[in-house]
Amino acid sequence: MKVIEVKHLTKRYGKHLAVDDLSFTVEKGQIYGFLGPNGAGKSTTMNIMTGYLGATKGEVLIDGHDILKEPEQAKKCIGYLPEQPPVYPDMTVEEYLKFAAGLKQISGEEREIQIEKVMGLTKLGEVRNRLIANLSKGYKQRVGLAQAVLGFPEIIILDEPTVGLDPKQIIEIRELIRRLAKEHTVILSSHILAEIREVCDYILIIAKGKLVASDTPENLENAMSGAGHVEIEVRRGKEEVAALLNHMASVKKAEYTLEEDGTLRVQIEARDGKDIREEIFQAFADHRMPLQTLKLNKSTLEEIFLELTQK
Repeated sequence: MKVIEVKHLTKRYGKHLAVDDLSFTVEKGQIYGFLGPNGAGKSTTMNIMTGYLGATKGEVLIDGHDILKEPEQAKKCIGYLPEQPPVYPDMTVEEYLKFAAGLKQISGEEREIQIEKVMGLTKLGEVRNRLIANLSKGYKQRVGLAQAVLGFPEIIILDEPTVGLDPKQIIEIRELIRRLAKEHTVILSSHILAEIREVCDYILIIAKGKLVASDTPENLENAMSGAGHVEIEVRRGKEEVAALLNHMASVKKAEYTLEEDGTLRVQIEARDGKDIREEIFQAFADHRMPLQTLKLNKSTLEEIFLELTQK
């Protein structure tokens, strides 16, 4: 089920084209990673999706509601945490969440129930009466997340939620995102590729305002790597190994590296992108040349990101 549809989205700032005919959909119950270099148009797209900015052209449908034509219905479906949490430092945590609940038209007994629930979810109970100004950056980020979750909207959008946090805080925020994903669709932008790989079910990569890739992390890695790149390690001389590989019709080319411990590492490219691991294993076994390593060479998410965004 599609909860967000972005159709031919374009945003210009004067002569600068920030978002260029961008289209994608977001399915219910997934964690989406939104990737792109600085200036790619990620934050602009998120601001348009949440109704903070208007588009030059195109449309955004949130659960079937146009964000510009039906803003009230569309925004009820969204909880948003910008890169800078929209908190008031002179309020206590509880005061701020009551204020945020009022803005979201949550009142009476339901307001108290929801505030307790989101403080439990974000582990803010022990700081509920402290001024936000006196909280660490990690706790301020939790307060921002708590206000995004208030009202329990279908979609939670988080713009760089772990920027500037220490490793312990990053782990805690990741765990919180996983908990949120059990009941919400989550869209997460980040510069930390390991974070995207760790928590996201699906990745959208944007460069110069255009969508350049859209798939699961595993499918992106497999598609960019190809099946025909194999690495082996063997304790034999280069001439002996090269003679064997040269007689294999399925081998297109091979590159040899002699390690300091005497191990020969060989990068093998197969013809037509075939997976020739079984054939290689059998050939070396028949010639009594035991392999120490035999594996497919996969591109990392970092390598894929650089290749796609620098083209």
